[in-house]
Amino acid sequence: MSKLKALLLTQGMHGMISQVEGLAKALNLNYKHQQIKLKKIWEFVPPFLTPVSLGVLETKFIFDSKVIISCGRKSVIPSMALKKKYREKVFTIHIQDPKVSVENFDLIICPEHDNLKGSNVINTIGAIHYLSENEINKEKNYLKIEKENKKIITFILGGPNKYYSFSNKEIDFLFNKIKNIFTRDKFKLVIIPSYRTPNEIIKKAFLSALAISDYIVVTCDSTSMISEAAITGKPIYVAQMNPKKNNFRFQRFFSQFKQLNVIKDLTDKIDLWSYKKLDEVNRISPIINEKIKKNGII
Repeated sequence: MSKLKALLLTQGMHGMISQVEGLAKALNLNYKHQQIKLKKIWEFVPPFLTPVSLGVLETKFIFDSKVIISCGRKSVIPSMALKKKYREKVFTIHIQDPKVSVENFDLIICPEHDNLKGSNVINTIGAIHYLSENEINKEKNYLKIEKENKKIITFILGGPNKYYSFSNKEIDFLFNKIKNIFTRDKFKLVIIPSYRTPNEIIKKAFLSALAISDYIVVTCDSTSMISEAAITGKPIYVAQMNPKKNNFRFQRFFSQFKQLNVIKDLTDKIDLWSYKKLDEVNRISPIINEKIKKNGII
């Protein structure tokens, strides 16, 4: 039996691709990506004020799938437009809060910290992603780092967004803090990644670093990166920075992950703790498959 075809709609950002691809893999779908670009007039218009039409897209594409998995604000309208056109012939899944009625989709996958509820909403602990333990272990030897009786700390460095500026002063402070905390205990430091590094190398180095590290430090700007690291079950420190604006959504996420004993804020001491590994995409995929079947898509 051939795999069901799926179209993945995103703006092309890593965090979004990680989520749609991770779900498609967990559902055993034959998928292809379509990067969404809206016409300039609709670039900054919220979805609830945008016409439900494929005419808002800058680029047209061929649609030949049964399942649509979308993520991000710009993918909301094309997913809704395809559902409007094909109706019961397609099954639409949107990841994150679409900022429109949840009834516009067959299914919504949304983190608990977004506080979105509904009969067709599946809540997850943190963000879903593409990582698996097998994939991480497969790349364990990629970095070829000799531990020499030292522990390894992996520092996953994000980048500026609308909440965090990543000023030189803040980054210098974080690097000095990590140096002062961990070098005195004879750690080796692995830093991942740089935006100029080729994507495939970043991916392999990232997986390898997760596999060999004893501790993980992640900057506070990405709930996706923290969620990805949580599949390892290893202690995760979050390097906090001063936000540029109200970051209540991040604070809810941090609070939940602290309650689950997944993360701690990076301070001036080293602790050792454990928690149940988070693999949300494989937890929810059987539930989604059942819903797709009930809709007659399979």
